[in-house]
Amino acid sequence: MIRSFVCALAVAGLTTPAFAEAHRYELDPDHTTVAFLVDHLGYADTLGIFRQVEGSFTYDISTQALSNVTVQVNSASVETFHKARNGHVLGKDFLNAKVHPVMIFSADSGTPSNEKTGSVKGNLTLLGQTHPLTLAVTLNKAAKYPFGHGRFVLGLTIKGTVIRSQYGMSYAVENGFVGDAVELIVETEAMRIE
Repeated sequence: MIRSFVCALAVAGLTTPAFAEAHRYELDPDHTTVAFLVDHLGYADTLGIFRQVEGSFTYDISTQALSNVTVQVNSASVETFHKARNGHVLGKDFLNAKVHPVMIFSADSGTPSNEKTGSVKGNLTLLGQTHPLTLAVTLNKAAKYPFGHGRFVLGLTIKGTVIRSQYGMSYAVENGFVGDAVELIVETEAMRIE
């Protein structure tokens, strides 16, 4: 099942405050969820999450320029809410987490569609292979956090689709028991690094 990826930060479009400039942002690990859905036997999608993810990117609100995106997901942090299935997903048929402990998404630019949506074309490295991956991004909110750290935060919803057989993860694809297409859903709060 899955790749993660991803989390990738497709920040696309924000309202432009005066005198804005590029800033570095980091994913808040306490407010970042990387989830996936994959078909099981045609009956229903199986939901899973990755509990350990870190990432950062550079973004300029005034120009909507995105660069230096790197998101790393710990493969062994997968959780499918079923002990036996977790073990299978961690093994050689899927993530092979002992050999490939991390998945990495990287990108150097994004393409805004409007003030709230856009896309990021980057590369996902999974199971030792690297292939292009495009993520659709929605900016939910851009504002100073109302409490706690008080940093400026971007709230993002990121979605994409990974074809797992492209990375050599072909288990149960031919017989249709497990879907080849894995839907990624990332919800994150990215904090500006002052």
